[in-house]
Amino acid sequence: MSGILVVTEQTAGVWNRMSFETLAAGQQLARTLGKSASAVVFGSETGPLAAELAGYQLERVIALEHELLGSYTADAATGALSWLIAKLEPDVVLFPHTYRVRDFAPCIAARAGHALVSDVTGFHVESGVLVLERLLFQGKLNADYTSSVLGTVFASVQASAFRADTLEPGTAAVESLTPPLVAASIRQQPEPPFRESARAVDLTAAELIVAVGRGIHEEGNIALVAELAEALGAELAASRPICDSGWLPMERQVGSSGQLVSPKLYLAVGISGAIQHLVGMKGSRTIVAINKDASAPIFEVADYGIVGDLFDFVPALIEQVRKAKNG
Repeated sequence: MSGILVVTEQTAGVWNRMSFETLAAGQQLARTLGKSASAVVFGSETGPLAAELAGYQLERVIALEHELLGSYTADAATGALSWLIAKLEPDVVLFPHTYRVRDFAPCIAARAGHALVSDVTGFHVESGVLVLERLLFQGKLNADYTSSVLGTVFASVQASAFRADTLEPGTAAVESLTPPLVAASIRQQPEPPFRESARAVDLTAAELIVAVGRGIHEEGNIALVAELAEALGAELAASRPICDSGWLPMERQVGSSGQLVSPKLYLAVGISGAIQHLVGMKGSRTIVAINKDASAPIFEVADYGIVGDLFDFVPALIEQVRKAKNG
């Protein structure tokens, strides 16, 4: 196989949302390289999931089926996918950068004699060579990676770096394969799925987000931005200084040390645009920034920018939004 293989993730028939972001990355990379992309879903009953993947523009979809893949273990995932990759010999293997992938993907790359480039945010081609892009030191530095040896390139894709809504539809053939796994090779016992600490809000699922930064000046003024979020039907979020000050809970922080989001609309109010914050929201479909500093970095990524005092503009915006909603 000459092309890109996208490894998707599911648990008990439920997709990890990053599977589709990684699929979008695979399609984009295939166009960049002039190659085709295929996808694999592994488990014990993956037929319906494979059929769903077949509705996207892919060369083929592989349902990797085995009873030992029914409940996740690193040994089973590593064995099955290593077997498939050796069989197909793809140019690039892309994984979603999830907790589970961090558990097994480095083993797969090591077995193939390669390194795994994790948390990739983009890619480009230089002199015919694939260059993988990622961020270092919480987004302070950009780094480019190339492979110094021939063979398959392994990479995981950062959450929200690619948008699932850019996926191209199509029709792909589905192929079912059974890897040669044996129970004696599985050293682990399946455990309950990893669960993050409970959150009152999942910003990653929000379609509309209104985020507030230090330009709000004091805690009592956050009510104004919260009123705008309510009028828009959006989730309220914040930059790190707001959460560090205790003005909003940490679960509402967007950035490299908070949640990585990609809503349809991201409205940044009084946020200057430190790189750590931009890392967390740059995948948003439309970014609108309100800041009185015309040279604020946030305007470099904003689709629409309003240079002005938020205390003048936000109340007027709230009024107009409510008028529009009330007809």
